[in-house]
Amino acid sequence: MLKWEGPFRLRSLVKPSLSWDEQVALMVRRGLIITDEPGCARFLASSNYYRFSGYARYFQKAPHLGDDGFRPNTTFDQIRAVYDADESLRIALVRPLAQVELLLRSHVARVISDEYGAYGRYLEKDFYSDVGDREPTVASCLRDTDRSKDRHILRYRDADRGRDDYSKLPVWSAVEAWSFGTLSKAIERGSRGSLADSVASSIGVAKAGFAYRVKALVYLRNRCAHHSRLWNHSIIDAGPTPNNVRSKAKKLVGQFGPRSALDVIASLDDIAFRGDVADPLLPRMVERHARESDFWHGLAAPQGPQDHVARSA
Repeated sequence: MLKWEGPFRLRSLVKPSLSWDEQVALMVRRGLIITDEPGCARFLASSNYYRFSGYARYFQKAPHLGDDGFRPNTTFDQIRAVYDADESLRIALVRPLAQVELLLRSHVARVISDEYGAYGRYLEKDFYSDVGDREPTVASCLRDTDRSKDRHILRYRDADRGRDDYSKLPVWSAVEAWSFGTLSKAIERGSRGSLADSVASSIGVAKAGFAYRVKALVYLRNRCAHHSRLWNHSIIDAGPTPNNVRSKAKKLVGQFGPRSALDVIASLDDIAFRGDVADPLLPRMVERHARESDFWHGLAAPQGPQDHVARSA
């Protein structure tokens, strides 16, 4: 099967399966400088050529036009350094993201319990402002609760009547069964939109845009959990990071785009600091990475695979 690549070029959609040594040979033919070919093959065996190619395409001439040749003097070690730095960042994000997630669970449970009661109300449909044809928030909450095998959930199931009855399940137990995504939905839609303000006030962060900041953290956590690239990736569910938080971060790390991973990390640092659950990550990143490096450029100003051609030409 063929597809058009530019006005005059055809490219096959069916690609042959290559051994790791053959993958190394292919990159060499395309102009990549590899000083240790056996070591490169071992890396591809443990990391997957397709994953690595997501980084490599930013060092190629014009892959979107079918030109997969590497720019002059590009080395495997150069691309590997970006790949490794991105992996290290994902690992570094796991702990603060987990700590902020736990913080949010605790404050959501406390706010609902104090303001609306610990039982029942949080599982009523009209407690949430659901959107269009998306899954109702209560359905998400119940689905996640049904999946739980933890004893603190099982004890509230009504086995005698052949169905689950969570009317006596306290919210502080329920939130432990919800996914981070479901928790984010509840914050955004709960109490007809006012739950987000109450949770933000409880933690001590700005109310404006708080629900969307949480949504961005869920997105970032999911990319880390699936080992997905943060470098040169525009965050879909970005911000809005408060202006004062963003300005403070830029004084520390320099300029960055509103859809960059750095913007979401600045928001994460702010929530973690105000909730007193984790040390900020941005200062450690500044110590570790030079602002002139390929890695930092791709974090601060993420570009699509076509945009990079104009910048590097």
